Amino acid sequence: MDTDMWIRAFGGFYNPRSNTKKLDSVSKWLFASRSVIWIISAQAAIIAGILSFASGRFNAVYFVLLLAGFVIAHATSNLLNDYFGYKRGQDKENTPRRLYTIHPIADGLVTAKELINAIILLMIAGLLIATYFVLVRGYMTILFLAVGSLFLFGYDASPITLKSIGLGEISAFIVWGPLMVGGGYYIITGLVNTNAFIAGIPYGLGVMSVLIGKHIDQIGFDKKEKQHTLPVILGESKARILNIIVIAAMYISTMLMAFYEIVTFFAMAVLLNLFNATYAIGVLSEKRPKTPPKGYAGWPLWYHRASLSHNRKFGWLYIIGLTIGTLFRFLMH
Repeated sequence: MDTDMWIRAFGGFYNPRSNTKKLDSVSKWLFASRSVIWIISAQAAIIAGILSFASGRFNAVYFVLLLAGFVIAHATSNLLNDYFGYKRGQDKENTPRRLYTIHPIADGLVTAKELINAIILLMIAGLLIATYFVLVRGYMTILFLAVGSLFLFGYDASPITLKSIGLGEISAFIVWGPLMVGGGYYIITGLVNTNAFIAGIPYGLGVMSVLIGKHIDQIGFDKKEKQHTLPVILGESKARILNIIVIAAMYISTMLMAFYEIVTFFAMAVLLNLFNATYAIGVLSEKRPKTPPKGYAGWPLWYHRASLSHNRKFGWLYIIGLTIGTLFRFLMH
């Protein structure tokens, strides 16, 4: 067991030119499923959990299952994207996907058969959790599951992918924002709450910014592959401007929600992240360097890394603010 490598798998990208044979079984699957990005699903589940706790209808078992279900769905999506990308010939040597980190099949971490088996196992686990929630929460759960599955398979695994028609970034906003937070709130509490869906907007925008950044980084490749992502449709300069607007909207929407008491004033703890927001906006305001800085990990991802780092910190501050606000309400009552 290499627990240090497990931690690395959650914290950053693995150099694709390193020897993958030294990775243990757990590390292989963590890198294969891109565990570094699971955080966005975990944070969405935690936000839903805090909102449900504030409502007085929190259920710890439902929350843990929801968190597991979100992460399982995310890992499944990552493996599906890599499997179909490989099968379509989009993950050849020196393509963006092969440069910033290891590819589960192309870099020999696992075989295609092993990857399929892992996907099936994850789907079974996800289906069991979903079935349980359908039984305890009823037909509304089926609606949320259907929409989530549509986006899961439609993003990069369907015949005509959402990613290829400029809807991938928008779908990320919907899924990791209103759908996961508002839908997660319903799963935990059994209540449909408009404010819970609205409270997911800032975080959904953050995830959207991460994906826009990634697609700007690989805009040349996507053009060649006829992947009409939003940056391909808009062009690099306009896409960078759009991402700056999206990042700004994360803070504006949070302040508006606090003003209208959809969330507590403490949610504005996200303003402590303005330094990182300024840095991300600064990166997006300039052309990407032709070569990576010394020691930089994850190249050719540049705008993506700045957006991901910003969103991760924004998410934790949003969670902290919501938590303090919830505790404050309980103390006042």
